[in-house]
Amino acid sequence: MTIRISLGHIDRYDSRVATFAHQLALTGVQLHTPDLLPGTDGFWSLAELRALRERCDADGLSIDGLENVPLAHFWKIQRGLPGRDEQIENYQRTLRNLAAVGIDLLGYNFLATYVWRTDMAAKGRGGAMVTAFDLDDAHRGNALAGYRLTPDQPVDEPITADQMWANHQYFLDAVLPVAEEAGVRLALHPDDPPVDEPLGGVARIFTSPAAIGRAREQAGGSPSWGLNLCLGTVSEMAGEQSVNEVIDLLGPAIFYVHFRDVRGTVPRFSECFLGEGNYNPARVIRRLAGSGFSGFLIDDHVPAMIGDLDTWGDTSSEAYCSRGRAHAIGYLQGVLNGLALDEPDDAPALQLPAQV
Repeated sequence: MTIRISLGHIDRYDSRVATFAHQLALTGVQLHTPDLLPGTDGFWSLAELRALRERCDADGLSIDGLENVPLAHFWKIQRGLPGRDEQIENYQRTLRNLAAVGIDLLGYNFLATYVWRTDMAAKGRGGAMVTAFDLDDAHRGNALAGYRLTPDQPVDEPITADQMWANHQYFLDAVLPVAEEAGVRLALHPDDPPVDEPLGGVARIFTSPAAIGRAREQAGGSPSWGLNLCLGTVSEMAGEQSVNEVIDLLGPAIFYVHFRDVRGTVPRFSECFLGEGNYNPARVIRRLAGSGFSGFLIDDHVPAMIGDLDTWGDTSSEAYCSRGRAHAIGYLQGVLNGLALDEPDDAPALQLPAQV
């Protein structure tokens, strides 16, 4: 089998990003809340999605998927507030428009108060800049709040875990039939960090392998529901043990992978370079290959290396084309090559060793 790497987490697609992808020998991109042309409020219009698709096609790159509609399109759905039915109708329109331009994968999350970090300038290997989380400091607020694409919406009343589970079920019941009809797959991102304590007044629910299994049960076996396996987030739960549990549990229902890692587990951890964290990347890729996984990998949350630090937090394409990303992608390419998982499906099978 072949496991491919896509150039991921692109907010602003332009010629520099396309050049970066080609220099790394990548043939596809995955875009994160892409900065599309001004369009219809509340959903991604057919015109703007078609323009994005045509731009990537012209650059010789496929769109492997999109993830996370703008927060302004989704926050009432997450929190179960009045107005969520209108947002769901718009989400359904987005799904149909994605299908119309040949994009069949959309990632989503149910992080009503966003990814949470307590330090955006922790020191990693050799002084590289990484993010970190310590539950003891979480009461001071989210150090990532300034990176949201829209301003925070305050939580008027605490939202319990039971309410969040109900909100997620309501969402799935409404959108999965449309996704199935359109032929679009939805991929859930687990909660980062996976702590049981509420953050910002909202409970987190996708915080363990068992909870991810419960999400699959909520989807009722729909072929349009699966997982965006964020290895860093799942590693934050219990290291390689929790990573293995989720891979074994979901297998082919893992649609794509955020390939990053951390050192430590909740209640405190810091992000790091691949190969120095909680799991062995080669063992994880081998396990994915044996589980029936047929999606793609992207780099994720890379450390900012020397030369990257001047643009830390910048979302421009110049900052995006970073040393940290090139290192992570090259690392993954080397592992895939060493395991013969970057070869065509009709290539002679290689007998892999029992242990990597």
